[in-house]
This record gives sequence, structure tokens and C-alpha cells, in this order.
Amino acid sequence: MKTILVISTLDTKRGETIYLKNKINELGKHAVIIDISMRKGEVLEGDIPAYKVAMAGGSKYDEILTSQERAKNTAIMTKGAINIALDIWKNGKLHGIIGIGGSTGSLMATDVMRALPFGVPKLMISSTAALPGMSTRYIDIGDIALFHSVVEISGLSDVLKNVIDRGAYAICSMVDAPSINTTRDRKKNKAIAITMLGPCEKCASSVRTHLESKGYQVTGFSAAGIGDRAMEIMISQGFFDGVIDLAPGGVIEHLVGGMRDAGPYRLEAASRAGIPQVISTCGVNHITPPKSKYTDDHKSRRKYDLDRFRTWLRASPDELKRAAQVFAQKINISTAPVKIVIPTKGWSSVDTPGSLTYDPKEDRIFIEELRKYIKEGIDIIEIEANMEEPLFAESIMNACYELFK
Repeated sequence: MKTILVISTLDTKRGETIYLKNKINELGKHAVIIDISMRKGEVLEGDIPAYKVAMAGGSKYDEILTSQERAKNTAIMTKGAINIALDIWKNGKLHGIIGIGGSTGSLMATDVMRALPFGVPKLMISSTAALPGMSTRYIDIGDIALFHSVVEISGLSDVLKNVIDRGAYAICSMVDAPSINTTRDRKKNKAIAITMLGPCEKCASSVRTHLESKGYQVTGFSAAGIGDRAMEIMISQGFFDGVIDLAPGGVIEHLVGGMRDAGPYRLEAASRAGIPQVISTCGVNHITPPKSKYTDDHKSRRKYDLDRFRTWLRASPDELKRAAQVFAQKINISTAPVKIVIPTKGWSSVDTPGSLTYDPKEDRIFIEELRKYIKEGIDIIEIEANMEEPLFAESIMNACYELFK
């Protein structure tokens, strides 16, 4: 029988949680409640009580109950729930996870969900899913289905029962779906990750299509800060045999606090996993600081408006130098082959003659700095083309065929 972990706070939502558990059991699955309460509540026999969660988080439940440090308590209980969930999953006894709660419960439950690998069914029933900014916080890089309850999760009215019933049916159906196999035989069907972005869409689509015609399985990630960060996690979890990183702009964005910031570990997972990489430079010569945080320097820079919401600013020479040094540090740790393929006539469709931000001379600052710091044995290949021209896509494909044999 497949097990579904139910995350909730029994001190405030005991009746609703029991109802959800019973409904899941009625549907032929085994529901196990993990209680993340931070106040004295009732414990359900046979489930995972809050005191065990606190212990798994490195504390004692009595300390949680007497402490007034809510943020600290939340972190401890979340850590404990993550450790317990991961242990159950590693033992092959967790097939899906569902949470039910308001703001705090949703934040804690979805933190636990994101700690589990891609492909584990995850569903959050939340009364605060529609609050501005909350849905992105709950989901972040997780493959989480977010179910807005609309009504408060308090009391078992027919309306709330209907919400919980639908949530139970949904998670049970998700658990019954075929699971993804990350240990399949890849000798004939290698799995490749590729970063994509609107300004290099032609190149990415062309490369993907050609590789698929050769039998490769290609998975795309939008390199806007969330998708590429998720890609790094999935690489570390063993989903891929190789990476085509066309748009690693999240690296420079992290240095300058841009909107496409992909975190401090961007461009590291493949190197640490020892899988081959083909890397290019789409978006690396532009930054996207929030307009609310523009400095006088930002306001004076050359810019390209993608649309009325998104503006790319030209990266400064100093920023390009710093980015190149960080690129080299991250790439140099690789134990597998790496090829860096750079177009010399513009790094994206934004980057073409006539655009205010088109500046191949300044782009060369990045290239020369990268050559200075990259370790011996890593090829930097310059192609006399724009990122979106067929010649460049062909060059990327040639590098792929050489590395992904």
C-alpha cells in the first residue's frame, strides 16, 4: 500500500487533518500525519507527534512550548519534518505528500515538500495561496501543486469537506501516476538539461530538436532565476547525463542582485556531479536590477526594453570582469569535459547591431578575463556569429556530439 505523508498542525487543525487522513485511507492509500504544531495539542496514536519532530530538528518539544521565539521554533520544526520526510523517502516508504494550513502551515509544509526530489507528488491545500507574493514563496523551485481552499481551514462545513475531498482525490491520483525513473539505462537515450531564455529561443529550440532527432532526451529550463536554480538541484539528484547551459546569466545576476539571480550555487552542480557541459553566454552581458532599486548609475546605463515590465541594462566592464572570474572558479572544479562556446557578434537576440546595448568590444573583456582564469584543458571556442544565427546553433550541436557520446 502506498504511503502519503500528511503535514499539518494538530493544535489548530486536528479535526480537518483527521478528516483528510480518513479520506486518503478510504481511497486505498496509507496516510501518515506528521504534526508540526508549536503549541500543546493532541497526539494521534500511530502518527508522528510533534515532540519527535522537534527532536529530529535538534531540540526538545518542551523548549518549543516555552519559547517565545517563533521564527526559531518554526525553523526547528521545519528542519525536523524535513529530516523525517527524507528518511521515510530514502527507505522507499513515501509515495506522496500533502499539506493543509494557513500562512505558517503552508510555509512550513512547502519547505518540507521542496526538500523531496522532483517527481514525488506534492500538494498543498492552503487558505492563503492567493495572497500577493505567497504562491511564489510556497512553490519556489518545487514541483508543488497549490490548491487554494478559498475558505478558511477551520471547522468541517460541507464546503470545506468538499475542498479536502478534492485534495485527497488529487494526491491519491498523483501517487498512482507512473513515477520518473532516474536510474534507467541511458546508453541509448541520454538525458540532457538545457537552459533556455526568450533572447536565445531560436538557438535553444534548434539544438533541442537536433539532439532529440539523434535519440537524446532533452529537458529545458527557463533561465530566469527559478528554472535554472531548479535545474541545479535536479542535476545533483542525478537526473541528467549532460548540460547545455546557453543562458547562465543567473551567475552575474547573483553578483549584482538582479531579477534573474539564480543563487550562489548556479553553474556548480554539473561540475560537482562530473557530467559534461557545453556552456555559452546568453544574458551574461546584461543585468536586471529591480527598478525600485535603480541607482543613478543604473539610470545612466544603456538599456533594452524587452517589454513594459522587463528592462535589460548593459553590464559594466567591472561587472563583466568579476563575472568572468566567478565563472572560471565554478567551471574549474569540473572533473568532466567542458566546452565554452561564445558568439562574437552578440550574445542574444537583444544583442544585435543597432541595439544601444550591443558592444562586442566590451564583451571581449569577459572573454579575455575568462581565458586568464580558466584552467588548462577547458576549451573556449569563439564563433563569428550571433547567438541566434544557425551557424552558432550548429557549433553548439557539434560540441554536444563531441562531449555527449
